[in-house]
Amino acid sequence: MTSTPATSVPESSEAATSTVRLTVGQAIVRFLGAQHTVRDGVEHRLVEGFFGIFGHGNVAGLGQALLQSDLNDPGRMPYWLARNEQGAVHAATGFARHRGRLSTLAVTTSIGPGATNMITGAALATINRIPVLLFPADVFATRNPDPVLQQLERSDAQDVTVNDAFRPVSVFFDRVWRPEQLPAALLGAMRALTDPAQTGAVTIALPQDVQPEAHDWPVEFFDKRVWRVMRQGADAASVDDAAALLASAKRPFIVAGGGVHYSEAEGVLAGLATRWGIPVGQSQAGKGALPSGHPFDVGGVGATGTTAANALAAAADVVIGVGTRYSDFTTASRSIFANPDVRFINLNVAQLDAVKFAGLAVTGDARTTLAALGDALPNYATDAAYRAEIDALRDEWAGHRAEVFASDWQARGETGRTSQVELIGILNETLGEHDVIVNAAGSAPGDLHKLWEPGSAKQYHVEYGFSTMGYEIAGALGIKLAEPGVQVVALVGDGSYLMLAQELVTAIAEGLKLVIVLIDNEGFASIGNLSESVGSQRFGTRYRYNDAGSPSAGGMLPVDLAANLESLGAKVLRASSPEEFRSALKAALAAETTTAVYVQTDPLAPGSVGGAWWDVPVAEVSELESTQAARRDYERDRRAQRPYL
Repeated sequence: MTSTPATSVPESSEAATSTVRLTVGQAIVRFLGAQHTVRDGVEHRLVEGFFGIFGHGNVAGLGQALLQSDLNDPGRMPYWLARNEQGAVHAATGFARHRGRLSTLAVTTSIGPGATNMITGAALATINRIPVLLFPADVFATRNPDPVLQQLERSDAQDVTVNDAFRPVSVFFDRVWRPEQLPAALLGAMRALTDPAQTGAVTIALPQDVQPEAHDWPVEFFDKRVWRVMRQGADAASVDDAAALLASAKRPFIVAGGGVHYSEAEGVLAGLATRWGIPVGQSQAGKGALPSGHPFDVGGVGATGTTAANALAAAADVVIGVGTRYSDFTTASRSIFANPDVRFINLNVAQLDAVKFAGLAVTGDARTTLAALGDALPNYATDAAYRAEIDALRDEWAGHRAEVFASDWQARGETGRTSQVELIGILNETLGEHDVIVNAAGSAPGDLHKLWEPGSAKQYHVEYGFSTMGYEIAGALGIKLAEPGVQVVALVGDGSYLMLAQELVTAIAEGLKLVIVLIDNEGFASIGNLSESVGSQRFGTRYRYNDAGSPSAGGMLPVDLAANLESLGAKVLRASSPEEFRSALKAALAAETTTAVYVQTDPLAPGSVGGAWWDVPVAEVSELESTQAARRDYERDRRAQRPYL
């Protein structure tokens, strides 16, 4: 087990048989207000508030309950009006990730499209293993008025609703048909939210006639409960086996994943990397696991990794994965670990990840398990030649990074616009140590993974498990709620902005200052590059008029995204050069209200090299020479893939 049953702390001296009459909605709000987590002796509120949009499915249930709570006990269970249900879940996810998964937010929606709008957000949370609590409204449990507005009808089953679509993207799902079922549902939900190995989206569907229904609840149901998030220790024999394997390594390599952050293992990892002399490459979720400038930090690893990390990974004889799920970007589609004799040691709280690549599974909390492995291997150290190679590769990459940022693409490119990487360099040098950069989709995550040097463990916030277009602004809102005192900068492309920008209005309404950096390259730059690489000639990736049936051949659209930002209430600063961007960014950071910096970039500007591959299949037969050439390259490159069995 990775989480323990909660300790109930009675708040009342009433007899155990005493009851209180509340609606289901009121009972949920009161129950959630009494739930806490504890780890290392530090206690946190588990659910700190609700996002929501009310409709006929929840306005009389959870809506009324939240109003009553606000009037009777202001601040006990805050409510924020979201503008998009998917955005609300993204905000809750950003909040929970920034809080280290020890606290989260709930989201309530009406029946039908309001509910199903949350499914993308639920998938993102579960894939990234971030706890969020979802309460979609549902049909009438009594079925008296069926079919109700927005109800799905099926000829084969009458107990299936659209909310069943949440099942595959939730780590826990229940539907409360009767008030008596609520305690079991909520206790099960709390268990899932606090399980570090298997957390994610937790969904409790609430029929709209059940939410306002009254019931006599045992008073102890609302006592304070503290859910202990345990630091599971690894099996001693597994630690000894891992120590023996690592002791034999000549060229070890560490892959740091998100589990390093969630277990707060950064300090232990940094100490062991120094003591052992092992380079550390990071996944997207693990970026910042070592402080910038650490002598064994070699940056991102994999398809969007640095040349230093990828060269060391390719020659590694033992790979130690710490809190990583080994996604295809991290492993360069199983091609990056090229040593024919490579072995894996996987330190992970989730058994699912610990056994990947036939690795030696060491199942446990990352911080606890790393410390145990350090104790079991006190005298190990790599040799001087390997350390010199690490230094040389780090220096080579640092030189390349400096050249990338110093390049003047604005002068060399055909459009006279700057490049995205130049802007990322300015962002990295301008943001403070604890300011947070938020990104999720497009070409920016790849450039950020390679080029960003985090000033602190929480500065780098890139969602790349689901890589969801539109996460950036909503996720930034959640981070700002989690830590109001930090500067939060959402770096968003025009494609992502057009997908989901509505929570900008929520941030403005709540007086939560964000900085938005909107990069406009008039299309899908990342997919454009990918399309070209697979021989599809950037077809359908540019925002243009449809000319003679070709969406890539027409003229540019008269879209003014800066004006759109202003219409939503943000102050907008336009920049047309790196110098103007630097000045505008500093002004936005100094501003007291939400401010956006709008800049147009060249979608054809080059990025930075990394030396790794990503598996995207290419059409096997084609009449197009561009596709035929791409297929030949694909056949060549995929020969490097290995099963790691």
